[in-house]
Amino acid sequence: MSHERTDEELMLAYAAGDIAAFETLYARHRGPLYRFIVRGISPRATADECFQDTWGRVVAARVRYRPEAKFGTWLYQIAQRLMIDQYRRVRPQVSLDEDDSPLHLAGDEQDKPEQALSRFEEQRRLQQALAELPDEQRLVLQLRLEQELSLEEIGEITGVGRETVKSRLRYAMDKLRARLGP
Repeated sequence: MSHERTDEELMLAYAAGDIAAFETLYARHRGPLYRFIVRGISPRATADECFQDTWGRVVAARVRYRPEAKFGTWLYQIAQRLMIDQYRRVRPQVSLDEDDSPLHLAGDEQDKPEQALSRFEEQRRLQQALAELPDEQRLVLQLRLEQELSLEEIGEITGVGRETVKSRLRYAMDKLRARLGP
């Protein structure tokens, strides 16, 4: 019976020269990591660059990797640091790509144009409200809601305690409710 290797085992195998181990890690994490970065940085080209830089750092750090924390936590720490560097360079702007057009947001092809436009407008309002959150609040909200990480894992990634994470989440949700309504 074959046992599926953990991310940590795969990373150690990759450090020892097993390229297939890296390919497995990349396949497991590319989608969630990309969505995390794309939702945190605009324009899309900058997010793509951050995504590539994150994997580049993983490759460069492979020989120094020690499984002291979960691989996913370590990976998101790298991405988060790169995103913070980008936030410092240029405050993110709300931008809707062609993927966010009303036609792409229409879930049911039978929807009327008014319904698709209404959903598009709601999405745009949410994106604007998220962009207005302080970086620390937006980051913990993304990690919690989109990546479904625990408060402890978010604390490890962001370098703050559990109570600070809870506080940032609470303030972010309060600001979103105030901006968007109930």
